[in-house]
Amino acid sequence: MCYYYQLAHPAAEIEKRFKAKFLQRQKYISKHQINGFQFPENPVITNQHPKVISLFQWGLIPFWAKDDSIKKFTLNAKIETLMEKPSFRQAVANRCLIPADGFYEWKWLDSKGKHKQKYRISIPGNQLFSFGGLWSEWVSKQTGEIIHSYTIVTIPANSFMAEIHNSKKRMPLILSENNEKQWLEGLAIDNFYTFNNVLVAEKL
Repeated sequence: MCYYYQLAHPAAEIEKRFKAKFLQRQKYISKHQINGFQFPENPVITNQHPKVISLFQWGLIPFWAKDDSIKKFTLNAKIETLMEKPSFRQAVANRCLIPADGFYEWKWLDSKGKHKQKYRISIPGNQLFSFGGLWSEWVSKQTGEIIHSYTIVTIPANSFMAEIHNSKKRMPLILSENNEKQWLEGLAIDNFYTFNNVLVAEKL
């Protein structure tokens, strides 16, 4: 799974890499560790506005939700069950890119996970990349506030990540520059089950 990631690059470099402009650049704060369980607002690029970088809340809230408590369970979305889960199936057409320059995972050092080794995973050169995600628009029935939120899609771990995430053997859907446009344009989910590019891991 993916509950912690990093986006430490400055706004200008993110804009250059993704050929898009921040909608609220002054609100962007670079972070070395983003904790999903704090439900922060982070940069995303949606299929609806591919030239704009918006700040959306992590933890997808479906449009039909009575309140926002579901976000605790929607930080990630398994690619295999996107069309089965009510939280995600009506958002499958709402694709987004989630800029990042690293993410964190813990390797179990014993069978029960009492002892763990933390790793930071990135691509060579600490370059920017993106996770594939889904987004949603939800209106609070109590306040009328409009909240835009997102989830990170996860896939079965490749051989590299299976050695690190050795408990559940999952990894985030990491997109290459070549297939980011395809993800946004709605290429069939089946084309994104694997990631074969090079990753590097650092023990922390």
